[in-house]
Amino acid sequence: MKRKPRAALRLPLACAVICIFSTLASAQKFDVAAGGGTIEAPGASNGNGIDHQPVTLSGGAYVGASGDVRVFHHIALGGEVFWRATQAQNYNLQGFNYRPFFWNGNVTYSPKIANHTYLELVGGLGELTTHYYVGSYCGTYQSIGCFHSFNHFDGDFGAGIRYYPRGRGWFIRPEARVYLINNNFDFSANYATRIGGSIGYTFGGH
Repeated sequence: MKRKPRAALRLPLACAVICIFSTLASAQKFDVAAGGGTIEAPGASNGNGIDHQPVTLSGGAYVGASGDVRVFHHIALGGEVFWRATQAQNYNLQGFNYRPFFWNGNVTYSPKIANHTYLELVGGLGELTTHYYVGSYCGTYQSIGCFHSFNHFDGDFGAGIRYYPRGRGWFIRPEARVYLINNNFDFSANYATRIGGSIGYTFGGH
């Protein structure tokens, strides 16, 4: 496990973050949210051990945060990151733990569909980063860090329902994302689905 993160793969998310912070001062509306859920993906038995390892992305609690800035009517630019809350155990029976992270920059279209209720259609680009923890070797030698990372470019799309129980400010949002992951040999398939929800706040009205 000596492969270093490829920083260039985070370019879409970095661009989204730059857009968010560069326009916050003049933006009339922006959202921030935190949430959780889980990942559903093909089982370990789908991996053939060659181009897909017999390890599934399914299971575990995922937590994360998201934010976006309205740039034109119902269009927003934003970013989100969700990661496994605890380390998954014993990757491919090799004795070390691992933790996946999903980083994505997205474009969101959110038309109003009912009173205090908005549909969110989301699509974007990012990466799946998986940290592999070296356990007792952490810090033993200068060349050994506490974890090594493998990175894979991904595209994501999905939807959510943003509902304001009191009509403004705070909202709840059940949501789902499908990740299409390039060359995902670390796990059993090139796709995964995140199902969950978020609680957030809209600044500047909705």
